[in-house]
Amino acid sequence: MLSFECDYNRGAHGKVIEHLIETNMEPLPGYGEDIYSKRAKEKIREACHCPEAEVYFLAGGTQTNQVVIDSLLTKYEGVIAADTGHINVHEAGAIEFTGHKVLAIPHVNGKLMAADVRSYLEKFYDDTTHEHMVFPGMVYISHPTEYGTLYSMDELKDLSHLCREYDIPLFMDGARLGYGLMVKDTLLTLPDIAKLCDVFYIGGTKVGALCGEAVVFTHGNAPKHFVTMIKQHGALTAKGRLLGVQFDALFTDDLYFKISRNAIAMAEVLKRIFREKGYEFFIDSPTNQIFIVLENEKMKALAKEVTFSFWERKDEDHTVVRFATSWATTLEEIKELEKLL
Repeated sequence: MLSFECDYNRGAHGKVIEHLIETNMEPLPGYGEDIYSKRAKEKIREACHCPEAEVYFLAGGTQTNQVVIDSLLTKYEGVIAADTGHINVHEAGAIEFTGHKVLAIPHVNGKLMAADVRSYLEKFYDDTTHEHMVFPGMVYISHPTEYGTLYSMDELKDLSHLCREYDIPLFMDGARLGYGLMVKDTLLTLPDIAKLCDVFYIGGTKVGALCGEAVVFTHGNAPKHFVTMIKQHGALTAKGRLLGVQFDALFTDDLYFKISRNAIAMAEVLKRIFREKGYEFFIDSPTNQIFIVLENEKMKALAKEVTFSFWERKDEDHTVVRFATSWATTLEEIKELEKLL
């Protein structure tokens, strides 16, 4: 059975596993105070060109989104997100579970546009009854988005300037950040993101790690006693080495970026095959997520030999599905899928 349903269906890159094995029997302090976690944090600061950054490791994306958002918002605030945003659609109400509302507004190809966010903020503060409403206390975006699309430099700058104008943090979900950074024509770099966002995270779970996300507060703006807040959420890993060792490996010799590039290269090959065979694209995604429109009968037949993700119904006879490549996808797997198509 070929597997293209997601980008976290493999274990971890061999060098990550090797580093875990090499350090396995070393007695180390817990809760991320070990030498490897500290070293990984320094490597991330260097990669971000942000020596003042505060870096924390958490185990997974939903956990990270919940902890960061809950820690930065006051009790009466919510978070602005695209209506297609992960925190609004696919996190089982994790944000609302903490008492904060997701303030969903329309997207443009999965992205939040600064003009739409400004309109929302202006309407909120122009309403004389806004004291009775949920205050917008943060803007959440993901890069890449749920549709595999990317923010341009200008789009991110516009959002960043708007958030600073209204004195609210801009938070980037980077669960697939490596893949977004390795797209051929993108201008956004990791240092750019560190400069323009108040907090973001570098996803490891989907990019070569067994688990783990690296949260980066970019200008000394981490909430006071953030580690305590992580623990209150049940998210502080006692054996913090598990996360630190993995990121130490991923940020050695640019491994994180090299393996991310593989996903993009394999996605480009697969996109070419889909085009040559006349398949309809639902959206033009430049990253590792490919959205194809399939006839329902073809979808059922294909599903017997390959896994992919249901996305949405297009009409009575057609369905939008997603094929995802990853750091581990091989050309041999692409060729096998080509035969089935």
